Amino acid sequence: MKEKLQSVKIITALAIPAILENTMQISVGFIDTFFIGKLGTEALAGVSASNSIMNIYIAFFLAVSVGCSALMTRNIGMKDYKNTNNILHQSINLAIGIGFLSGLINVIFAKPLLSLLGLSSNVIKITLPYFWAVGTPSVLISISMILSSALRSNKDTKTPMKVGFIVNIINTILNYFLIFGLGNWNGLGLLGAGIATSIARTLGVILLWKSLTVSKNSNTDKSSSDIIITKNKLFKLNWDIIKNISIISVPAAMEKLIMRTGQLIYISMIISISEATYAAHNIAGVIESFTYLPAMGFGVVAATLVGQQLGEGDVKSAKESGILCYIMAVVFMSIVGAVIFIFAPYLTSIFSEDPAIIRDGSKALRIIAFVQPTLAATFVITSALQGAGDTKYPMYITFIGIWFIRVTGIYILGIKLNMGITGVWLAIAADIVIRGTLLILRFITGKSLTETNINYIK
Repeated sequence: MKEKLQSVKIITALAIPAILENTMQISVGFIDTFFIGKLGTEALAGVSASNSIMNIYIAFFLAVSVGCSALMTRNIGMKDYKNTNNILHQSINLAIGIGFLSGLINVIFAKPLLSLLGLSSNVIKITLPYFWAVGTPSVLISISMILSSALRSNKDTKTPMKVGFIVNIINTILNYFLIFGLGNWNGLGLLGAGIATSIARTLGVILLWKSLTVSKNSNTDKSSSDIIITKNKLFKLNWDIIKNISIISVPAAMEKLIMRTGQLIYISMIISISEATYAAHNIAGVIESFTYLPAMGFGVVAATLVGQQLGEGDVKSAKESGILCYIMAVVFMSIVGAVIFIFAPYLTSIFSEDPAIIRDGSKALRIIAFVQPTLAATFVITSALQGAGDTKYPMYITFIGIWFIRVTGIYILGIKLNMGITGVWLAIAADIVIRGTLLILRFITGKSLTETNINYIK
């Protein structure tokens, strides 16, 4: 019993900073949506579409960070800090390359990409400057994800939280003034929101980078627990390490890509129902994202503990840590879900005064409130599996859930049966329940903890 309580304390201590960091990030998204909503429905639709495209690139950035975390935690568990540092540097190199490539794609193909989502020509015209402002410097996102992942892999969840707090405060302040102006200056509107976001992200990268360039130890041998960026290791490619990162990252990238491309398809379906339905869907999504907070935080801890404990050779503790993180996430998410269910109309009305949007947004929120336990699994158990190096199974499950259940369900229920927002979110809920259940079964059998390819740790 004492060991369980001690584990709960350790998990809580690691999870709270991660939860707070995610809370700040989502709060800024909440505030951004509020500000942009003042510019009109077209601006809100344009930003949502832009974010949907950016999420595809972020899928690849996340995949590299998953590979980075899985390898780093395993090597930290083995106390091989020299190789841990090598993994960090190669992950940064990958992040820089992928980030610049994504930015180039955004510069060249911005208009066609936005057109694919079915936006009107007027909405595209309004959105393009914003999309270029946030999409061109995509490398800022990719680097920050790797740096944050490296810190968390070493059980440092406080530094990313502190940096996130500073970045989000700056972003909020700049957003207000650059969107609406000051005094006689009328501001830049939607473009201002994009510029504010990129300035804040630049600051975040600088602060995270600095936190990983200050040595805490005087030696750099295998026994040193110092994880630090050194100039002489950057831009020198180690193909063996890159290959090992890819073993973990490619399936993780495919999982995210499957999810994001599916999202693009069903978003276009929702837009085809009506712009009001899409607006309600988007608002509900922003509010619903607050239920993710506990799961995202406990997911970070699950990946870290499972990876390190497997590195130590303690499979039993790795399994127990993953399950305990999941249980704790379910408790927190159920509480948040209950609050959202009760106050759904009030929360939706913060973003819109349109009665139809408030009604539809409330329906969506009340549907998703019932699937919080399995929603927790899609975050926490997926992270635990990825921490173990098992990224293929979540990829397979995501493909089945997103394309065969969510996309197909939205088409049948939302469009063909004319159920509107109710049909859309029933399909989403069905996907979450099935995926979450299958992920839980995978982890509790322990198969991923004993049969995962672990050549990358040798």
